[in-house]
Amino acid sequence: MSADSEREVALRIGLAARTIEGIDIREFVGALATYLGVPLTPEKLAKITVDDLHKLLKGDDAHDEDADRLGLKQAVRYLWGQDIADDGAPQAEAYCEGEMPGSLRVAVASNSGEQLDGHFGSCARFLIYQVSPTAMKLVGSRATRGADAEEDRNAARAALLEGCQLLYVQSIGGPAAAKVVRAGVHPIKVPAGGAGREVLIRLQQALQAPPPWLARVMGVEAQSLARFGAEEEAS
Repeated sequence: MSADSEREVALRIGLAARTIEGIDIREFVGALATYLGVPLTPEKLAKITVDDLHKLLKGDDAHDEDADRLGLKQAVRYLWGQDIADDGAPQAEAYCEGEMPGSLRVAVASNSGEQLDGHFGSCARFLIYQVSPTAMKLVGSRATRGADAEEDRNAARAALLEGCQLLYVQSIGGPAAAKVVRAGVHPIKVPAGGAGREVLIRLQQALQAPPPWLARVMGVEAQSLARFGAEEEAS
C-alpha cells in the first residue's frame, strides 16, 4: 500500500474515532483490522456499514439507541472518505500583517462555529485571531485532520500553531502541553469553554492593564504570563 493510501486510512479512522464517545483509537484500529483484515485500505473501509460498526463496537446484544447510531453513521461516512472537507470553519476576515499594532496572535480550539469548545487532541480546527486592546479579527482557520494522520499527532497539532503566542483550549494533557510550549505557544485552559470572542474580550481587557502575558513576546518575567493563565483557568 502506498504512503498516500496509508495517510488516507489514518485520516479516515482518526476522524471516525473522534465521533465515537469513549473510544480508544488503538482498540478501534485493532477491531477494524480484525474485522476487515490487514492491511487496512481505503477500499476495505468503504465497505463497512453502520450495522457492521455497531456490532464491532457494541456487540450483538447492544441496545439500539438512535443517538448512538447517529454518531456511528457519521463515523461510517468518515470511514468511507466522505465529509472530510473542513466545511464547518467560519469565514476569515480580511487582514494585512501589521495593521493591528500591539496585537497578539491567538489560537482557539474549536469544533463548531466560533466556539471555544475543543480539546487540544481532538478539536476539528484551530481558529486564529489577531487581538489588540481595541480590535479583534478572525484571520484564519487551521484544520487538524491532516495532523491526525501523522505518527506524532500532538507534535503535528502543535506545528499548526506556528506564529501564535497563545492557545485557548478546554483541556490539554501534560505531554501535549509540553510540545505546545516548545513550539513557542502558551496554552491556557478554559474548561467551561464558551463563545470564542467573549473569552478573547477578557484578553483584550487585560491587554490594557498593561499586559502581563506580553511578557512572553517581550522576553520579560515569564511568570507573569503563567499567572495570567492560572487566573483564566480559575475564572
